[in-house]
Amino acid sequence: MILVTGGAGYIGSHTCVALAQAGRDFLILDNFSNSKRSVLERLSKIVDFEVRCVEGDVSDVGLVTRLLEEQKVSAVIHFAALKAVGESVEQPLRYYRNNVAGSITLSEAMRLAGVGTIVFSSSATVYGDPASVPITEDFPLCPTNPYGRTKLFTEQTLADLVTSEPDFWRVARLRYFNPAGAHESGLIGEDPQGVPNNLVPFVAQVASGQRPFLSVWGNDYPTRDGTGVRDYIHVMDLAEGHVAALEHLERCPGLVTSNLGAGRGVSVLELVGEFERASGRKIPLQIGPRRAGDVAECWADPRHAEQVLGWRAGRGLSQICKDAWLSATKIRIDDPDKG
Repeated sequence: MILVTGGAGYIGSHTCVALAQAGRDFLILDNFSNSKRSVLERLSKIVDFEVRCVEGDVSDVGLVTRLLEEQKVSAVIHFAALKAVGESVEQPLRYYRNNVAGSITLSEAMRLAGVGTIVFSSSATVYGDPASVPITEDFPLCPTNPYGRTKLFTEQTLADLVTSEPDFWRVARLRYFNPAGAHESGLIGEDPQGVPNNLVPFVAQVASGQRPFLSVWGNDYPTRDGTGVRDYIHVMDLAEGHVAALEHLERCPGLVTSNLGAGRGVSVLELVGEFERASGRKIPLQIGPRRAGDVAECWADPRHAEQVLGWRAGRGLSQICKDAWLSATKIRIDDPDKG
């Protein structure tokens, strides 16, 4: 049994699909602070069985320990975290308490229950503003905001656990680049509450008429079309990367750290053009000044994940946009609050 913390969220729910496809049993733990209960019904339709979920928080050491023991959990995939960069700047203590302290409490519960295998959802934000691209795992770690620092601090905590008990702990730290897209069914996808923090759901909301235009922050970067370049990875590729990391840990104890990205840079305008083709809708743009802290280019060198985990991204930008648009339209139709 695999415990998936934050499993009702965007990446967590898609990873549950990947686990089911790999024949793995899983149990979700989620407090629904940044996810919706309706995801569970949609997820159950995809995997063709009733998904089990316990409502609770990773900071509840008694609850987590009991779940780990009673459900005979063999490993944890840990997604439960707050994830908005801007919000982390405004509310740093909340982010440190939830993301860092919550992960420490989860680790304590795992040790009490005798569960030593964990796949941790980290982020490319740990690299901060890289001096060059593509980014490899040995780049300097210098996050520029509290959210990124919570990921780095948790990474270090997990590495220290492996050092302290190398025969017990098996840890994978997965540094994501820009997850996007949705399951091909359209039943689950990125469905943010309020203003989207990520580009693709914002573009989808403009395409569906929920927002009048897309703000493009800066068109004078030293890139091929002047807009920022990022590494967009299909969320199902990302989900399958977690299963690959889990299987690696089951074969090889210790610590592994891998970038999960597509390994190619895509500009804002290139993504918008692809989304227009996928949706058949025009995306109005409004060009604004650069935002403080944004970098011109950021994408991964994913060779380590391929060599060590046997994983590589297989879905391209066209698939990301098609699946994101299908999911956005289905969720909008099915959810009366979106009407």
